[in-house]
Amino acid sequence: MRPAAANGRAVSAVERMPDGRAHRFELSAKQFLLDGQPFQIRSGEMHPIRIPDEYWRHRIRMAKAMGLNTIAVYVMWNALESEPGVFDLKTGSRDFVRFIRLCQEEGMWVYLRPGPYVCAEWDFGGLPPYLLRDEGIRVRHKDDARYMQAVGRYLDTIAPHIVPLMAAKGGPILMVQVENEYASFGNDLHYLKQLQAMWRERGIVGPFSISDGLGQIQKQKTYLPGAALGLDGDTDFAAAQTIAGEAPVWVGEGYPGWLTHWGDADFQRGDYVATLGQLMAQGRSFNLYVVHGGTNFGFTAGANANNDYSNFEPVITSYDYGAPINERGEATADYAKFRDIIAAHVSHKLPEVPSPPTAMSFSATLLKPYASLWDNLPAPETVPKPQSNEQLFAQDHGIVLYRKTVRAGGHLAIDGLRDYATVFSGDRYVDYLSRVHKPGLHDQATVAIPAPGKADGSTLDILVDSFGHVGYGQAMADRKGIVGDVRLDDAALSDWQAYSLPLDEKFLDTLRPLTKAASRPGLFFRGKLTLDRVADSYVDMSAWDKGYVWVNRRLLGRYWRIGPQQRLYCPASWFKAGDNEVLVLDLHRTEAASIRGFESLHG
Repeated sequence: MRPAAANGRAVSAVERMPDGRAHRFELSAKQFLLDGQPFQIRSGEMHPIRIPDEYWRHRIRMAKAMGLNTIAVYVMWNALESEPGVFDLKTGSRDFVRFIRLCQEEGMWVYLRPGPYVCAEWDFGGLPPYLLRDEGIRVRHKDDARYMQAVGRYLDTIAPHIVPLMAAKGGPILMVQVENEYASFGNDLHYLKQLQAMWRERGIVGPFSISDGLGQIQKQKTYLPGAALGLDGDTDFAAAQTIAGEAPVWVGEGYPGWLTHWGDADFQRGDYVATLGQLMAQGRSFNLYVVHGGTNFGFTAGANANNDYSNFEPVITSYDYGAPINERGEATADYAKFRDIIAAHVSHKLPEVPSPPTAMSFSATLLKPYASLWDNLPAPETVPKPQSNEQLFAQDHGIVLYRKTVRAGGHLAIDGLRDYATVFSGDRYVDYLSRVHKPGLHDQATVAIPAPGKADGSTLDILVDSFGHVGYGQAMADRKGIVGDVRLDDAALSDWQAYSLPLDEKFLDTLRPLTKAASRPGLFFRGKLTLDRVADSYVDMSAWDKGYVWVNRRLLGRYWRIGPQQRLYCPASWFKAGDNEVLVLDLHRTEAASIRGFESLHG
């Protein structure tokens, strides 16, 4: 079959692949050229940091078998730099260079999207939360020296690894995106130009791209001259071409699915069959966001909010996204439809679809109370009023306890709660307050604190748990903990003790087990899961309330009874044959409960 025309020009029948030789990729005359010939980018996005590295090759092969020729890759800055100047580009799924080389080995080009900001429903949009320790810092601003110095350090670290991977050097990277969706945040075109200049200073000379909503970029006028213009969720190529001039316009993000927040009625879905058919018939280049989503392991799930920080919506642990390749690498019904559409418009035979990794279920395993947060409090900091976790403790995630003695009862209100508080009077649990307002949650603004039962007052404890930092729009100073006043009957309370509970590896390693039965919420539960073989599985948390779950000290992520997610993906490599430790921190339960394993996220 003759390949489709691209803007009236015939697409070459030869599917050119990265082969280790230098290739010339150009933006010319409203189209992409590869070695002087028109080239259709058929891209699918996946993020190596969200995929167990042992499955990288499988996921790449799945995308290729669907008919794609390119993998789009976000690099999350905060996954690589945990503290200023402390980089890790090798452990776990952080080795994006190895992922890109695997793409090349599998005959796939790469569209690199390294930030510094990526959005991606990732914690803080990929920016390192340590930036929030500086009062008044303006992220994504060229005039904030602290931010730009950190960006420079990041580019200094990753650029030397990217240069030899560019197509012109024999690698698979066709082009590099400059920032991401900037028009949804600001209107300073010079910021984008400065980032582009910083890449060039470090040996990345292009081609460059940007990606944004058409309406936003029309309003903000932030098109970067000469860059490929990627449209996010839009196909009005004619309107976009008036902005881009002679540079190519393509679908920078086409959405076969969508993101899901905690408290949504169900997992989000999409319908991209008709749009993909039109793009292939027209020979248009596109990037499916996402072809495979993966998982927000650990604390990495981000959040959304209005620009005034209202309507806070944290993202669930699964990043299945309704993608054509699901969370654990299986082809969905959409995958087959997309493959058929693409196969009908290309001249070569598509590879066979790889089989998914094996999956397993396991029977109910009882987890019993093991340790209490209240028995494992560190030395406190004394503060006149609550401060954010980042500024008070340089703590990016986890929990902070705020404590003081009160000598009267009343209605307790928290200004700037970020994001979820359980409130205690003495040792007694009173209620919770949440920044998340969804059906099934009570939307009270205050908690009734009983009058102290003794003359010298009673202890008021506010245990504050955090979700991910907002990663989209202008609400980018989303510090965690309590960032305003705590008021009792409208009187601001002062003089607090604050305790850092980061829930990191060091904290877990020093947990002191219970010595007697505990009835106060804030308990760790532990159990032994015995397996005679290992495979992928979904750990069902429907018997639990809200908290975190670890398998062999690897943090799967957050769970919450309000759903829609009740099962957390655990890859086979996180299990082991024999005995496995499962550890759960639940903010509400005090009685033992069970987990079970299933082969799928749904059902």
